[in-house]
Amino acid sequence: MRTARHGAVVAALLLTLGAPAVAAAPAPPPPHPAGTADAESAGAALVARRAALAAASGGGGASGLDFGACPAVEELPSHVRCATLRVPLDYARPDGPQISLTVSRATATGARGAARQGALVHNPGGPGASGMYFPLVADLPGWERIAAAYDLVGYAPRGVGRSAPLSCLDPAARAKGPVQEPVHPSPAYKMQRLAQARAYARGCARRAGAALPYYTTPNNARDLHVLRAALGEEKLSFLGTSYGTYLGAVYATLYPRHVRRMVLDSAVDPDPRRVWYRNNLDQARGFEGRWRDFRAWVARHHAVYGLGTTAEAVQAGYERVRDTVARTPAGGTVGTGELRAAYLQAAYYDDVWPDRAAALAAFLRGDPSVLAAQAAPDPAAVSEAENATAVYTAVLCNDAPWPADWETWDRDNTELARTAPFETWANAFLNLPCASWPVRAGRSPVAVGAQPERLPRTLVVAAERDGATPYAGARELQRRLGAGASLVTETGAGSHGVVGGRNGCVDRHVERYLLTGATPGWHVRCAPHPEPAPVSLDDRAAGARRALLPPVV
Repeated sequence: MRTARHGAVVAALLLTLGAPAVAAAPAPPPPHPAGTADAESAGAALVARRAALAAASGGGGASGLDFGACPAVEELPSHVRCATLRVPLDYARPDGPQISLTVSRATATGARGAARQGALVHNPGGPGASGMYFPLVADLPGWERIAAAYDLVGYAPRGVGRSAPLSCLDPAARAKGPVQEPVHPSPAYKMQRLAQARAYARGCARRAGAALPYYTTPNNARDLHVLRAALGEEKLSFLGTSYGTYLGAVYATLYPRHVRRMVLDSAVDPDPRRVWYRNNLDQARGFEGRWRDFRAWVARHHAVYGLGTTAEAVQAGYERVRDTVARTPAGGTVGTGELRAAYLQAAYYDDVWPDRAAALAAFLRGDPSVLAAQAAPDPAAVSEAENATAVYTAVLCNDAPWPADWETWDRDNTELARTAPFETWANAFLNLPCASWPVRAGRSPVAVGAQPERLPRTLVVAAERDGATPYAGARELQRRLGAGASLVTETGAGSHGVVGGRNGCVDRHVERYLLTGATPGWHVRCAPHPEPAPVSLDDRAAGARRALLPPVV
């Protein structure tokens, strides 16, 4: 199972835009043609009908799936089977240029006489993450009954992995570590990052060409519609995490008659007014809260780590480490950029808290090797990280309008950094290519919840203190999905991605819903999963543990 690698992708994702400028690009690709929504809808319906016919005939064929042994590059065991799905690059031209999406599947085990309920498709988030590993959860504790009833289906969305991979930069041209980020970016540094963001956007246009406008959430939803049909399913059963919740919500809006069961875990706020610029400002605030939670936990375990009895004392220790690696990178590879990216993981997952605290303590006692082992970028993940960054950037920039003037970005992020300094500027620089994106935004984000038909029961799951997708987004998503949406809240917790092994109460609600369709009511609460136990310096592990289903952002 390759889930541990996704943590390295997160760290690299937030460092990639420190890369050197690329050469000037030719003319940008054409903007989204005006008035094509109806044509795209008709094209998607046509391709889905073809896929359903191919599935009914039992053959692969056009828009069909022919499962066989997985390519070695996927690193999947033999009981998982793989296929490719052909979909149009542009649904307004269903018979125009085609792309191939990779798909993986483990068939329902039927254990204990369980009746098969169809396929459960998973999207792990990002955008930019591959879900090809998802069938492997069939072998994990707690998934037995779901795996007995459902084919577990993963896939790599368009642009990701081997699914028409998108690239904006030669991975070999990425900035080599250590990356040094100033605590308080000067006007000159901001202008440098603005120039790099513009160059990165031009690189996307040059390397993707005319395909660039078609990496969008609505197209991801259309691909999901075709995948559903190619699997032989009349209606979709879906598990989406992080960005996958937004994708699921857009799918439900476009195809309400084709929703069967939908679990949306760690919800993005789907309000069109917040997609995506304001959502990222909210995220920086959320990360600040989780960074504070981590420091407070470390302070409660001063007897183990010796980093101080208050969150402020722990912050002071972190700042001493940051100042030191700014002068002398840990292990020669970890500067302030790598340090911040590694500790961002503590804002995502409390699983890593013991290891990150141990690394700080060891560093301040004169041993930088633990920090270097945890924070150094993985050279094997460079290409994966560049691909994830490219897809993330293209989808977010294509989906919605972004401020085109630097003054707006500078004003909003300067103000935000006063109260949320930990991740504000890194988040801003990550998204800054959208200010000069070469595809002119021709549409507003999908109005989630505007579908005329009432949706079947859906299940939204959220952690109350999630930083990556703040809790208000879950309440907004539930409201937009309508009266049949149930919200399960893990109170007092903040790890991103709740489903799949952290909280037994949450998992019982999810299993019951997937197996029976029953939801627990409008809003139920689960007690938080236990905080991690501190790990002494003698027992520390350089490799951090990971959540079962880790999203990218």
